[in-house]
Amino acid sequence: MPRQGAIVAVLAIAGLCSSFMFTLVVPIQSKLPELLDASRDDTAWVVTSTLLAAAVITPISGRLGDMYGKRRIVLVLLAVMVVGSVIAALSPGIIGIIVGRTLQGAIVGVVPLGISILRDVLHENRVDSAIALISATLGVGGALGLPISAVITERSDWHLLFWVAAVLGAVVFVLVLWIVPVSVLRTAGRFDFIGAGGLALGLIGILLAISRGNEWGWGAPAVLVSGLGGLLVLLLWGWFELRIPEPLLDLRVAARPAVLLTNIASIAMGFSLFASNVVYPQMLELPIATGAGFGLSLLAASLIVAPSGLVMMVLSPIAGRLARRTGPKLLLLLGAFCLLLAYAFTLLLSSEVWHILVANILIGAGIGFGYASMPMLIMRSVPQSETGASNGLNALFRSLGTSTAAAVVGAVLATYSADFEGVPVPTPTAFTLSLVLGGAAAIIALVVALFIPSKRTPQERHPSLPK
Repeated sequence: MPRQGAIVAVLAIAGLCSSFMFTLVVPIQSKLPELLDASRDDTAWVVTSTLLAAAVITPISGRLGDMYGKRRIVLVLLAVMVVGSVIAALSPGIIGIIVGRTLQGAIVGVVPLGISILRDVLHENRVDSAIALISATLGVGGALGLPISAVITERSDWHLLFWVAAVLGAVVFVLVLWIVPVSVLRTAGRFDFIGAGGLALGLIGILLAISRGNEWGWGAPAVLVSGLGGLLVLLLWGWFELRIPEPLLDLRVAARPAVLLTNIASIAMGFSLFASNVVYPQMLELPIATGAGFGLSLLAASLIVAPSGLVMMVLSPIAGRLARRTGPKLLLLLGAFCLLLAYAFTLLLSSEVWHILVANILIGAGIGFGYASMPMLIMRSVPQSETGASNGLNALFRSLGTSTAAAVVGAVLATYSADFEGVPVPTPTAFTLSLVLGGAAAIIALVVALFIPSKRTPQERHPSLPK
């Protein structure tokens, strides 16, 4: 077997590649209508399609990994991402870009599968530190990828972004094939195709309503039908899953207090993180004359945000050691507290650029601790045969939080806006309300974390695994 450090390094690179996909088009997002000769409503699908694909694929790929081998499914997801990147790179029009971005969303399933692989192949004394490192890549890739994307778009053709993504995906594919061992733990049984279809349909309905509510109108028939229809489908899906012998997701395991509360906290953490991703860059980039911004360029703003990712990486070994000594619950509490501190600091001090830098460092600490804790809490509470599906479900709940934050904070910024040179821009009141919402989500995560059971659930362990 390859050295365990090499396995962790490869899976960390895969995680960086995954999170990079979500910042890939940020530098060109406002210019997409012009670049693609399409309406802003249509170009919004360049982002929405990736979000929907990631939400649907993540829990399903986790179950497929448990059944058919986690490394095999990781390779499939990477291959799909590379194909999507090439399609987008070669497409001059919006249809090809949307198709490519949808396929790129597949790579998001790599992170929860990678975390499950760590539990399968690493010595148990190294698992927590490795999980903390892989979890940190969820923020590091985005924070570091933003300035990289900004430089590429400022100095070259924007299609180069997709070629870079294709090359990264191909390199990671080769590294996983070469370094990561074949999964030996498999869950017997048949794949639940009906359950997968029902979950996909329900999630698409709810996320579509959340992500497009601002553009379509929250009371529009399309939003109501999509959201309520998705909710109804998920209720029927849950009823069905509880009555079949081999469900896509074992909801009885998902209902265990530690798992359920961790997933609820994940929604709040995801909301709090993404609220900062929406608010701080806009505060940094808006012209000074608006009374709400600092007038920085995209690249300069990216460099102010980037340290949060570096903080996540630096804290990952500390998070691993803390988890071994005190358990992951403390990490989640620390993470939520750091997020709350970041928002409180910004509400009190936001008149200088360095204030935003400090807040982003605190955000990095909060996400570094919080995101490291969640898979640890999950894997201490589920059978080893359920780690892929359970981690995928936890990633899905984080996505629900980020999607909700994008819709809610976006609505606040749009509602409380003022005209500036013919363009509506957020007012200071809009940013204040958004910061309050982000802080409120951090408080919810903190309170929920207090009730998560600290006692570790005894788990089955495969006899071939290292002790």
